[in-house]
Parts: sequence; structure tokens; C-alpha cells
Amino acid sequence: MTNSTSTRVAVLVGSLRADSVNRRLAELLRDEAPPGVVVDIVDGLDRLPFYNEDIDGPEVPAVAASFREHVAAADRVLAVTPEYNGTMPAVLNNAIDWLSRPYGAGALVGKPFGVVGATPTPYGGQWAHADAARSARIAGAVVVEDVTVSQSAVDVDVLTDPAVHAKLRDAVAKLVEYQADVTAA
Repeated sequence: MTNSTSTRVAVLVGSLRADSVNRRLAELLRDEAPPGVVVDIVDGLDRLPFYNEDIDGPEVPAVAASFREHVAAADRVLAVTPEYNGTMPAVLNNAIDWLSRPYGAGALVGKPFGVVGATPTPYGGQWAHADAARSARIAGAVVVEDVTVSQSAVDVDVLTDPAVHAKLRDAVAKLVEYQADVTAA
């Protein structure tokens, strides 16, 4: 749900490396956010314990509770991620696991979700992005299909190429503009 003041997009970066291309792309999207849009990079994915139902109860780890609250307060969620061994990085998968609980009422339920990123492969992370979208959908997110940007970094410098930046900014705009189809019963 978008309020009249601004739309907040929580960004989950799938790479933990400080100087990763995907973190830098997320920072670019944050710095070039359109008026009325706050792109909020959610840090601390590396501090989340591996999801375990035994620790997810009344005494949920504080870092997990804070993470859930942070994402729940957002209007939209965007994953910016590379591909690791043909799938999404474990840190992103773990984050989605934490956001999917409690079942049916997790922080992702009903939230428009998109995924973008770049990898040094000809496929640009398509498998990872498909896996992240599928996992988010199962967790209850509303995956906005035309937001996905799987950018290959083989023949282009994704950090400086204006066409790549335009595709990424367009993805954020589509995510922000997305309105769920409401059909009368």
C-alpha cells in the first residue's frame, strides 16, 4: 500500500561483498530514486541466523524481529542479486525464509516484489532471479513479472552504461506504479 507522502522500497541485496556490483547498483537506485520514492537498502542480512523454526517463537532473535519489521514497513520489496552456482545466494534465500513467517502473515504477504541484478555470465542471473521470484511468491509476495532485469555484465560495464541504468530505473518505476488488479466478486 502506497501512502500519499512517499513510497518506500525495501531493497534486499543478495551479495555481502562490500564492493559488489549488485550493491553498487542498489546504491545507484537509492541515489537516483524518483521524487516521492525512498529506496531503502536493508542491511544486516549477514547477521540473520539461518532460519530455524525452533528459534522463531516468542523469543525470536532481535535481529530477525527487527528485519521483519523493517521490511513490513515498506510498500514494496526489491531484491538486487547476483547468481551463485545457478541460484540465488543463500543469504537472500535465508532472508526470504525469515520474511515468510509466520505462515500466511509474514512481512512479504501481499507486498509487490521485484528482482533485478547483474552477473558476469551471458544469462545475467536469470536462474537466480527466477528462484528469488518463486520463493517470494510462495512466501506471499505479489511478484511483478515485468520488473525483473537480469543483466549480463559480459559485454557492458553495468555500473556506467546509461542503457543499463535506464532499465533498472524503469524496473523501480514499474514496481512503484504497480497496482494489484482488483476484481469484483
